[in-house]
Amino acid sequence: MGREETAYIEKLVAINRVAKVVKGGKRFSFSALVIVGDGKGRVGYANGKAREVADAVKKASERAKRFMTRIPMREGRTLHHDSHGRFGAGKVVLRSATSGTGIIAGGAMRSVFEALGMQDVVSKCLGTTNPHNMVRATFNALSSVASPKYIANKRGKKINEIISRRGSIK
Repeated sequence: MGREETAYIEKLVAINRVAKVVKGGKRFSFSALVIVGDGKGRVGYANGKAREVADAVKKASERAKRFMTRIPMREGRTLHHDSHGRFGAGKVVLRSATSGTGIIAGGAMRSVFEALGMQDVVSKCLGTTNPHNMVRATFNALSSVASPKYIANKRGKKINEIISRRGSIK
């Protein structure tokens, strides 16, 4: 189709083994949760299921590449503002951080930020630590992040008016 293939960052977050009991014994199947990003603000996740682990991972990564979303980042390294996300019993809090802070996140959230290309962020997982729910809650929080350019267009203001208020409200 003429699309160039870029180098994607793939992170395997979780593998789950399921056994189906049949007449001759047990039949095992695997489920893999994979996060794919380009390191430049695009990221996606997917779940793949197959009889072999490698096939499950391949299916998940292909699906994650198809459903990637763009997340606006400040200076290409952190969030524009703090946000909260929730999915099921999983709650996450994402906070923008100063330069040099690094990725302060645990478990599945760290993989999302690394694949996204984010360098400075502070996050906390509240409630469940189930990787599926944590990833979905993180994506829920990231989807609510809006850039000052988007907010300015929406409100019919200049970007400077939006950014100038950033430091004054605490």
